[in-house]
Amino acid sequence: MRNIVAIVGRPNVGKSTLFNRLTQSRSAIVDETSGVTRDRNYGVGDWCGKEFSVIDTGGYLLDDEDHFNKEIRRQVQLAIDEADVILFLVDGMQGLTSMDQDVADLLRRTSKPVILVVNKIDTPNKEYAMGEFYGLGFDQVYPLSAVNGSGTGDLLDLVVKDMKDVQELIPDDLPRVTVIGRPNVGKSSIINAFIGEDRNIVTPIAGTTRDTVFTRYNQFGFDFYLVDTAGVRRKQKVKEDIEFYSVMRSIRAIENSDVCVLMLDATAGLEAQDLNLFGLCRRNNKGVVVVVNKWDLVEKENNTLVRYRERILERLAPDNDVPVVFASVINKQRIYQVLERVKEVYENRSRRVSTSELNDTLMPILKQTPPPIYKGKTVKIKYATQLPIKYPAFVLFCNLPQYVKEPYKRFVENQLRSLWNFSGVPVKVFFREK
Repeated sequence: MRNIVAIVGRPNVGKSTLFNRLTQSRSAIVDETSGVTRDRNYGVGDWCGKEFSVIDTGGYLLDDEDHFNKEIRRQVQLAIDEADVILFLVDGMQGLTSMDQDVADLLRRTSKPVILVVNKIDTPNKEYAMGEFYGLGFDQVYPLSAVNGSGTGDLLDLVVKDMKDVQELIPDDLPRVTVIGRPNVGKSSIINAFIGEDRNIVTPIAGTTRDTVFTRYNQFGFDFYLVDTAGVRRKQKVKEDIEFYSVMRSIRAIENSDVCVLMLDATAGLEAQDLNLFGLCRRNNKGVVVVVNKWDLVEKENNTLVRYRERILERLAPDNDVPVVFASVINKQRIYQVLERVKEVYENRSRRVSTSELNDTLMPILKQTPPPIYKGKTVKIKYATQLPIKYPAFVLFCNLPQYVKEPYKRFVENQLRSLWNFSGVPVKVFFREK
């Protein structure tokens, strides 16, 4: 389970820019207008082999004239409560303000470690501007420039230095199968159908499940934990404090799973939030089985199922090597098939290919179809090996790895998928210099 780093501060000090820097993404909107970020943004950072979740919050203001400010303050407080480390960001160019004092007053009340980060210090001669911020009383003050990245490495060294692995709720080494999806698609119902009893509460009201629920399934040759999660809605619709915590726990359940069962509503189809959840599973290198529930409510014609599956896989492209099961939980239709696909995907994710088998089988194909010549240079692939990690990842050693582009990496991935069964799981391909 990852530690959580929260970025807090008054508006327009560069929180979203720092968030994008730490997560190596552009998922947070950055603009000179203050108050652009009103919802929390979630991302994943990685430094020195340690992964952590990052929360970007809206600018903290005590002024209630803007009706958004009260909501932003509540979200900031929630992020602080959930975080393991807090980055208090201030603007070194504008200097200390009364709003910075307000945020500092809030942070002094928490027992969480707080690092004061002075942003926009992009040259050594600007470090004199940091002096006044020491008066806020925080032990650790770090200068950086979120725009160009200077100082970020020193900050991350400090952030990850004392990070400890959070103890898992379930100590067993059994596989974890997490059922995810939007509210009211049948997540709790399918787990009840698996185990043959009403273990989890089911109502027609969206959002009934608030917490992450573990259930051990040990029947018919299957033995793993089933994890029921709260439905994940778009952030704009997440209003209650308790629902925010539910969504965070759902995201963390995905991070700690082996296989995710993505539940869809057959009457609604594959929606944007389903794609977001699928992307989250892929970014965390989890296996995925797509289950189209409520299939009994769809009017059938010739090839309805085939066309429906094709539409789903088209929208999941290019990561469309995923099993899709059409089920009706209420009628217990194809429920056992879901379990079979889950077991297959877990086995695919755990598949190991020996170095000798990999090179004997794959290398002749790559010699026949080598990487395109780039800038007059020829890339020669020497050999390949699989990395000893929990999901399929392969390293190909060559003379000029910097000249191997994404289309050829996709070609190698497709060859690996055609030679060995990796359906339902991401396959990572890396090129390194021998």
